[in-house]
Amino acid sequence: MKLRAPAYPLINVDPYFTIWSMADRLHDVPVKHWTGSDNTLIGVCSVDGEEKLFMGVCEDRPKMEQVSVDVTALTTTYVFTDGKIDLTVRFTTPLLPDDLALMTRPVGYIALSYKSVDGKDHTVTASVLASEEFVMNKKGDDTTEREILSVAGMPTVKMGKTHQTPLNRSGDDLRIEWGYLYLTAPKGEVHHFVCEQDKMAYIMGTVPVGNVCDSLILLAYDDCRASIQYFGEALSSVWNQNGETIETAIERAYIEYGPIMDRCKAFSDKLYCDATRAGGVQYAEMLSLAYRQAISAHKCVVDTEGKVLFISKECFSNGCAATVDVSYPSIPLFLLYNPELVKGMARPIFKYAESPAWPFDFAPHDCGRYPLVNGQVYGDNAVHMQMPVEECGNMLVMVTTAAIAEGDISFAEAHWDTLSDWVKYLLQYGEDPENQLCTDDFAGHLAHNCNLSIKAIMGVACFGLLHRMKGNEAEYEHYMAEARRMAGSWADRAANGDGSYRLAFDRPGTYSMKYNAVWDKLFGTGIFPAEVLESEVQTNFTRFKPYGMPLDNRADYTKSDWLVWTATLLRSDADFERYVAPLWTSYHFTRHRVPMTDWYDTIGADHIHFQNRTVIGGLFIKLLEWSGKMKV
Repeated sequence: MKLRAPAYPLINVDPYFTIWSMADRLHDVPVKHWTGSDNTLIGVCSVDGEEKLFMGVCEDRPKMEQVSVDVTALTTTYVFTDGKIDLTVRFTTPLLPDDLALMTRPVGYIALSYKSVDGKDHTVTASVLASEEFVMNKKGDDTTEREILSVAGMPTVKMGKTHQTPLNRSGDDLRIEWGYLYLTAPKGEVHHFVCEQDKMAYIMGTVPVGNVCDSLILLAYDDCRASIQYFGEALSSVWNQNGETIETAIERAYIEYGPIMDRCKAFSDKLYCDATRAGGVQYAEMLSLAYRQAISAHKCVVDTEGKVLFISKECFSNGCAATVDVSYPSIPLFLLYNPELVKGMARPIFKYAESPAWPFDFAPHDCGRYPLVNGQVYGDNAVHMQMPVEECGNMLVMVTTAAIAEGDISFAEAHWDTLSDWVKYLLQYGEDPENQLCTDDFAGHLAHNCNLSIKAIMGVACFGLLHRMKGNEAEYEHYMAEARRMAGSWADRAANGDGSYRLAFDRPGTYSMKYNAVWDKLFGTGIFPAEVLESEVQTNFTRFKPYGMPLDNRADYTKSDWLVWTATLLRSDADFERYVAPLWTSYHFTRHRVPMTDWYDTIGADHIHFQNRTVIGGLFIKLLEWSGKMKV
């Protein structure tokens, strides 16, 4: 991969069990949590008794030279050399979306192998050390308990906080405070100790390294069946919903390693090839980097009725959980690979909106703050902080696209009355929205928002599509006619007269990205005249800054997900590649080493606060179009 990632995913399971390298070389800086806090993981390679560092930071220890790093959707591979051998280190998290038990299994692989470069045989071992930072919010918050075990005959060491506090609080820049980290060295040995230098507890595994990638170290995390609090209930993840233990998960992960790696390679290769055909090589590289981030910023759990819930964390925004306008931009990835996960995003919102606790006739913004999913927290439910048109439109699109992807309307039918209320709201208020927030709330309130009006129009059209799937042809025609009438009015009132369309109906000469119209193109519904959308996006090229198209005329920043959605409106593949090329360049050259941001400055490529957010799944929208799955 030619893209220099702003941060490299190593082991990525969920918002708590997450490990990144935020530098060009694996041993330049400490290994990190997605927040940027240290998740100290140190790797040392011994070649004929001479030890050198290949991962993390360890003062006064010589380093191996890093030769290369490469990223696929599910594996990050490093190669190091010391003049005697080349050491290959592969980090894999098997987030295979068609196998939720495997996708949620909290076990990641570190696979090591070497080849001789001096023509001689060598004795090679590798050691990996993990610190107490994995099991508490901040190092030193508590003492740790550590224990050496045998898991199916494999040496294993575990570590956790002495005083366990499961699901005790919620927040954004917050790490887990309960559960246990496990390190398994199947063909080696394990230890634990407290380091005199930094006063931290460590667990450690050492394995012999051969010339094939069967020298494994497994890292696993058990949250003790307290993954999410859901309206007062502590829920388990999918992998252990039936009582499977972490020891069994580790054993299966080891036994199944070969077949799992074959599946991971096949999935990653297909994703890359398909994305290249859909949007070019740079596009494919961005999707490969985005994949693990988009999935692992969720927690996939099972409710008391056995239904899947896919809970997002609104990372470095405000920590909200199950946020509708964070789910909405992420759905292209999940519509492609497992639409059940889109329904898993929507279920908490329906449960809350259909309860007496929700006082409004429009959709809520969220269902809590991670990991406590007990009801909306955003804006303290103040009316002026709601996003009525935004969230009603989002939910209608999410439910409709999931129904189209599965060819099954039963989920929508189960919530038909609620969807009917939301489409009524859009018909009443969506054509020319009043002063309210939209998903781009960081830009502030805006009345007469043209792009928000498009969302309302597409929400109405989606309800028409649901009616057609239900066999109600007359109702389908009614809602599609309403959507076309609204779109015709939109085109007249939003026009600047030069082929571009306004930020707000009452602000001539302004501009914004009209990303919400992408569904009209993917559905092939023709709600908006094709020439309107094409002329609008072509005028965007005249607004470009060095690192891409600004979100709108109010500032030089942009959103990466909306940039790719807008680019997907273009008719030609060449124009699409030209539109997204500055996004690739921004990630390649940004000075901020954080997981892929979706909010950045188009002048200097600086990231603006957001990082590791699920919305990066929105980059898959062009691939979703290419797949043809949304055509109706």
